[in-house]
Amino acid sequence: MKKPKPIFETKVYRLSSNKTPLAFMLSSRHNRRSPLLYFDEETGVNRPLRYARNQKSPFEDEQDGNAILEPIVFEDGMLVVPKENQVLQNFLHIHPGNGTIFYEINKKKEAKDELEYVEAELDAQILARNLSIEKLVSVCRVFLGAAVDNMSTPELKRDVLIYAKNQPFEFLEVLDDPMLDLQDKVSQFFSEGLLAFRNNQKDVYFNLKKNKSKILTIPFGEDPNYIVASYMQSDEGIETFKLLKNALKKDK
Repeated sequence: MKKPKPIFETKVYRLSSNKTPLAFMLSSRHNRRSPLLYFDEETGVNRPLRYARNQKSPFEDEQDGNAILEPIVFEDGMLVVPKENQVLQNFLHIHPGNGTIFYEINKKKEAKDELEYVEAELDAQILARNLSIEKLVSVCRVFLGAAVDNMSTPELKRDVLIYAKNQPFEFLEVLDDPMLDLQDKVSQFFSEGLLAFRNNQKDVYFNLKKNKSKILTIPFGEDPNYIVASYMQSDEGIETFKLLKNALKKDK
């Protein structure tokens, strides 16, 4: 089976942060003042880089003594590298500044990413529009932090539709999350005063008439609602969940 022929094409690069100086000279050679190294995953060695238009390799240790150095200059924030200059294209591909100082404009990839976002946005809007009132309440309470008891159905639908439009990927993940209903219950336990935070919201305690004991400590940086819900799924926490669920019914 024949190997597919490589596709050579002109590539366009742009400075990051939309900078557009008249001229910007990119570092093109390793030296002490401006290190330019590529970490070789196979050998575990940092290899010095150097762009020389008459050399086949971007690695200085693979170049001969007749290297012709040439500056790499972005004009008005842009650099066009023709397909005939594969040496420079390869050099820019492994340049440490690729992705931070500059990036390649890939119209095909940009179109693919934009299409993926538009399709996700459309899917999210359709799902949001057809959610039951129970799901609308759960999403608003858990992920939007809304006081749902004081919201009308149109308000719930509006907020969820806006959420789906602005954060389509996150919204689709939310609907697929089997923890959504349980997290909604946990939110109710807090809002109804059956659970309470102490010690700067580090610890979660029962807040029942005859039970003020500590349940757990929230790990640093974690979402309290998710951590409590996860605990209530465990063998240790299932009885806690049943107790609070019964207490919630009695309050209503």
